Amino acid sequence: MSRLLRSCRRCSSGLVLLALSLPACNWFPAADLAPTYDPPQYVVPASWKGASPFVEAKPSDGELRPDWWKLFNDPILNRLEEQAMAANPDLQAAAERFVQARDMMMKARSQYLPHAGLGLGASNNRQSENALFRPPNIPIQESTVSTGGLASWEPDFWSALRNATRVELYRAEERAADFGLARLSLQAEIGANYFTLRGYDAQTAIYTQSIELYQQSLNLVKAQFAGAIASALDVARVESLLFSTETKLAQIQGQRQVTEQAISVLVNMAPANFTIKPVDDLRVAVFAIPRTIPATLLERRPDIAGMERQMAQANRAIGIARAAFFPNVRFSAGGGFEDSGFNLLALANSFWSYGSTVSLPLFQGGYRRAQLQQAWSAYRETEDRYRSTVLNAFREVENNLSLTNRLTLAANRQDAAVGATLRTQNLTTELYQGGLASSLELIYAQVATLSARIDSVLIKADLLRSSVALIRALGGGWNRNQLPTDDQIQPFNTFQYTDLDKPPPAGGIDVNARNNSVNNDLTKPFVP
Repeated sequence: MSRLLRSCRRCSSGLVLLALSLPACNWFPAADLAPTYDPPQYVVPASWKGASPFVEAKPSDGELRPDWWKLFNDPILNRLEEQAMAANPDLQAAAERFVQARDMMMKARSQYLPHAGLGLGASNNRQSENALFRPPNIPIQESTVSTGGLASWEPDFWSALRNATRVELYRAEERAADFGLARLSLQAEIGANYFTLRGYDAQTAIYTQSIELYQQSLNLVKAQFAGAIASALDVARVESLLFSTETKLAQIQGQRQVTEQAISVLVNMAPANFTIKPVDDLRVAVFAIPRTIPATLLERRPDIAGMERQMAQANRAIGIARAAFFPNVRFSAGGGFEDSGFNLLALANSFWSYGSTVSLPLFQGGYRRAQLQQAWSAYRETEDRYRSTVLNAFREVENNLSLTNRLTLAANRQDAAVGATLRTQNLTTELYQGGLASSLELIYAQVATLSARIDSVLIKADLLRSSVALIRALGGGWNRNQLPTDDQIQPFNTFQYTDLDKPPPAGGIDVNARNNSVNNDLTKPFVP
């Protein structure tokens, strides 16, 4: 048995040496049939059409910081963003998809490296002594032991396997861009929901104050009605205003709860254990965003980068389709020892074989031509989708530049309107108490004041959400340089067999492989 084990080790060592030596065959001539890849160069405007108070008037060399939400100077928003970045399950799933794409690249890469295997077999067979047509003098029992190995290699003359690897490489880079987009979208969603919540808080405070005022007015009208100064119609009018305002308050409170619960899920907490303390005022932050020229937008949007990587994949697919028109070559070798006992080292007990195959389909009814035409069409489709993505990016920037500019003006004018309606309400109240104004005039003044204050909050909430959308449209501090390089995509070395639970981080993307349950407590916020 020890001789058998030594023989197996020798055979295994020989196959490993063969696997190590075959990559040297990369000197075989190989033609890359993929067309030269050159992303489209677009002619874009020199500047933005829209303007925004949040954007510096002059172009700046500065860039948005990745923690852009700190521009709003809100500690609660900062904490929510940090919690979401650390524990959001959808973001972590996007990171895992990047890891899987890296492994898919490794699987494709393995196809143009030599493959080797080792086998060991043993059998014991016995025939019946009375078997029909059994030749005489043939033993009825036979035992065999064999060990051997097999190696194969495809030299990939036409770079079909290499291009398949490059397709997976670019797909992994696309997944990295998708992760950047998922992270930016999450950050923006947290910001938009947070300012929506604060808008509801401000509306709640206004409705609460108005209800208190209307209750006082109702008490006054009821007192006047008891003294026969006011009519039942006056009482009914004030009651209608009070009850309708209480209805709106209940609706706003319900919407706030729904928004708060949406934020809780984004930060990986169950709604029952998540609360954001209300505040009465809605503040509009004043800050400056470094203004960038439109041409730089192509480098600062993860969705544009991801779409460009799709175009690179489609380019390599053309090379794979072209390679199908050329001969396919494959080398293989096998051998070992076989004996009726355990004397495997005898040269007479050895067996071996080697050879190569060359295949070239001559007629397939247009199958390969259809594949090639489809590959070219798919590439042109990605070009069209890339241009559409670029145009959509420009639209989003221009939209939010215009919105933040106009909403800032609207907020300022609405504040002036609130001041005017408050003065009107106060004067009308004094006139009513002096018997110089009717209850209807008082109610009109109160309704106008309430509407003006609510409109002011709505405009400011829209302004804050538009500023978040503007930052997102400008890339939110993301840059194409954050994508992992081709060399960083490989998750492990060819002969690495340890520490395979997860690859090293690439492009700043890491996963919780050893402790993926760290975020399973949905009752506590997790901030590393």
